Amino acid sequence: MNFPPELKYTEDHEWVRIEDDLIIVGITDFAQKELGDIVYVEIETMGETLEKGDEFGTVEAVKTVSELFMPLTGEIVEVNEELLDEDNATWANESPYEKGWMIKIKPDDFADLDELMDVEAYKTLLGV
Repeated sequence: MNFPPELKYTEDHEWVRIEDDLIIVGITDFAQKELGDIVYVEIETMGETLEKGDEFGTVEAVKTVSELFMPLTGEIVEVNEELLDEDNATWANESPYEKGWMIKIKPDDFADLDELMDVEAYKTLLGV
């Protein structure tokens, strides 16, 4: 499995990357493997300010639907609209850290990133 060391991780298996003054969020390689073939991504929270832990969308795989959770408090300022197209939902499987990103957040406080896991802590959580 691929765990880019420059990212931060959540216990809910989302990854976080800082880009300028925004936070980019997606699901981890581990999460997409556990879910199996992703067939649909739904995110209807564009423009909303959500609290850490709030649901911002769902991912539908062949056998299950899984909620997506905010890694920190902030406003969703961009959604990967291409990923929402059913023809591109597999990007979450094929390219979870690049083409399969899900949202961009303008965080209330960048200090909240300190509460997320680094790659070693995330690997420990997974037992790998």
